[in-house]
Amino acid sequence: MGILNVTPDSFSDGGQFVKLDRALEQVESMLVAGADIVDIGGESTRPGARAVDVQAELDRLLPVIEAINERFDTIISLDTSKAAVMRAGVAAGVGMINDVRALREPDALRVAVESGLPVCLMHMQGEPRSMQHSPEYEDVVLEVGDFLRQRRQACIDAGMQASQIVLDPGFGFGKTLTHNLLLIRHLAQLSGDSPVLAGLSRKRMFAQILGSERVSRITASVSAALLCVQNGASIVRVHDVAPTMQALAVYRAVQSV
Repeated sequence: MGILNVTPDSFSDGGQFVKLDRALEQVESMLVAGADIVDIGGESTRPGARAVDVQAELDRLLPVIEAINERFDTIISLDTSKAAVMRAGVAAGVGMINDVRALREPDALRVAVESGLPVCLMHMQGEPRSMQHSPEYEDVVLEVGDFLRQRRQACIDAGMQASQIVLDPGFGFGKTLTHNLLLIRHLAQLSGDSPVLAGLSRKRMFAQILGSERVSRITASVSAALLCVQNGASIVRVHDVAPTMQALAVYRAVQSV
């Protein structure tokens, strides 16, 4: 899953793809490199990010969604928590809903069920504005797993097919470095009966591990994506598709002999 943020304030690539031509160039680059899904977001969920209203989010998203559908043959994943944005995105032709709030916002669950699309349910402790202010767990793997299973069941109870559901532990969303590392190590425990999506690309945790905010996080991100696949992830959500695909190609070659 390649990341396309059409936002001015995302943590890694904010402002880079707000113009339509640049966004389409990035989509083409990711697809050529091997991405199967393009995940497009119109509201930053980085720590401290400001909320945007429905119309602002739609103004950012819809022209890009429509242009991608016109020019490329790919699955578009819509990264949003708002029911009205989901509804408009479905009408515009998205093929998946990716919600960092796990369909807990008003009317989001109903819209997602009615869409018939696959959904990704993510765990987040707190809200984007404050989620990294001293997050605490007694057992992060157990608590995140319990939350994801509960949200999965809520979707099934609302009429969604179990086969439509993907789970995301939400690396960096209300987690310390240790919490993130424990979740990578025990990722297989979170999957249950649903595939797992891992999104660690360029996260601040790598700056913490490497001891510098200025160092490139690409190699660390690729390494973490590979570890997640080894530990059971079915989808990795990344900014840097080409190097991630190269690492996965080596891994698959080794696994195939």
